[in-house]
Amino acid sequence: MPVILKNEWKSGWKSLLIWALSVGGMGLICIILYKGMEDSMADMAESFATMGTFSDAFGMSTLSIATLKGYFATEIGTIHALGSSMFAASIATVILSKEEDGHTAEYTFTLPVSRGKVIAMKFFAVLLNLICFTLICGMLYEVGFVFLGETDFGSIFTEYMFFQLIMNIEIAAICFVISAVSKKNRLGIGISVAMLLYVYDLMARVVPDLKDAIFISPFSYSNATSIFAGESKDCVALILGTIMIVIMTVGAGMIYAKRDLAS
Repeated sequence: MPVILKNEWKSGWKSLLIWALSVGGMGLICIILYKGMEDSMADMAESFATMGTFSDAFGMSTLSIATLKGYFATEIGTIHALGSSMFAASIATVILSKEEDGHTAEYTFTLPVSRGKVIAMKFFAVLLNLICFTLICGMLYEVGFVFLGETDFGSIFTEYMFFQLIMNIEIAAICFVISAVSKKNRLGIGISVAMLLYVYDLMARVVPDLKDAIFISPFSYSNATSIFAGESKDCVALILGTIMIVIMTVGAGMIYAKRDLAS
């Protein structure tokens, strides 16, 4: 089992580093740029806060971008949510299907371990990548805060990164099912799932008929503006997200364990 995990790490650490440095680096640059834009932010904040549904969708009516907290939640929060969800989808969607697509299934699944354990190790590899991604991005953002002399974020920043991690695990679990039922690389479908969930969350924040069902999207409980504004957590969304992670992960394993694999 450790061999499988080691192989997954060796084959994916470069991709992890590229994604983490790209997303975290963009966030870091935006944080550093805040210092130069701070004086003009007050006028911009007033304009953005009165843009109706646009302001509601991106949380600009909840937090002022004239503050670093509001700027981070609305700007960097969007970058991180999109980047991290696409990364989660990209690795989970191919983690199983690549064995058949790359014609390595006949080797991997003839190792002296059960197919279930192989599947478990592969999902654990996805979790390890997501944890490392979150830590790298979090450290880069912290560098930006230190550069600006900002020390007020504290536990709320940790809370935000934690819920982003849970969100990404849920998206990964959904895409794990796609990987389990596919014989080809379905990366595009996985990325589309992440984007559809994000768009649904935006729509649910501005369309009255969808607000009661916003909990369907994992972006609902990990929304940066809601967390940094101190709003109460959507317990329904969190419970549903936890249930989805368990059902999708177990379901994907059961489906893949019973499949006839192409060599």
